[in-house]
Amino acid sequence: MKLFAIFGDPVSHSRSPLMHNSVFKNSNYPACYTRVHLLDGLQLRETFFQLQLSGANITVPHKEAAFQACDEIRGFANKVGVVNTIVEENGKLIGYNTDADGFLYSIEEFKPIKNVLIIGAGGTAKALAAKFLEEQMQVTVLNRSSARLTFFQDIGCKTFTWKDFAIAHYNLVVNTTSAGLKDEELPAPQDLIENILDNTQYVADAIYGKVTPFLQLAKEKKIPFKDGADMLLGQGVLANELFTQHTLDKELIKKYMQRSFQL
Repeated sequence: MKLFAIFGDPVSHSRSPLMHNSVFKNSNYPACYTRVHLLDGLQLRETFFQLQLSGANITVPHKEAAFQACDEIRGFANKVGVVNTIVEENGKLIGYNTDADGFLYSIEEFKPIKNVLIIGAGGTAKALAAKFLEEQMQVTVLNRSSARLTFFQDIGCKTFTWKDFAIAHYNLVVNTTSAGLKDEELPAPQDLIENILDNTQYVADAIYGKVTPFLQLAKEKKIPFKDGADMLLGQGVLANELFTQHTLDKELIKKYMQRSFQL
């Protein structure tokens, strides 16, 4: 029996165990998936081996620490320095990023998208910004301070802080911060958010399972919006393929994961 887990802080809200266990149970795959509340990202590697895990997903705020914890990085994660999926191979930790492709899957219905504003500058923002640029989109990143904006400037994004933000028109605005996850906060001051929402076609939030204050404002303004559920599903299907070494049919994985959303 293989054991998988999700590391995060907070992590009690995570639907990942329901999703992956639904796949394992319905596919008769000998595995189980649980949650691990990890306060210190530097303890990720040690905890992974202590628990004798075969693989793991990583959520906020440990995606950059997960990159550092790995012995080898494959694919898109190399480009962004952010890992959300780890697989153990012969005693080594192999890191991947399935977030960005998962998000592209989730916004399929909003296409075409040419101009995107990302709010926040953490691991999820890095993955999305790099993927959006690959898809030939113009990307602007807005963060509270300039401290974390260097990465985005280096890859070709426009960047602003709350103090120097200059509004433009966007096809899509994405909140990647944790504002609204455990509280009723907006990801930036209300006047700024109102201005942004008045200048966008679509809105998305990486947080799932609730209408955040950010999405509530979009709803009040009658702007089409999505929470992070489809992103969660998209990245989860890709992660499960890695966990099961591509032995399960991708459409079946998706079907069983979708079934878990109805629980």
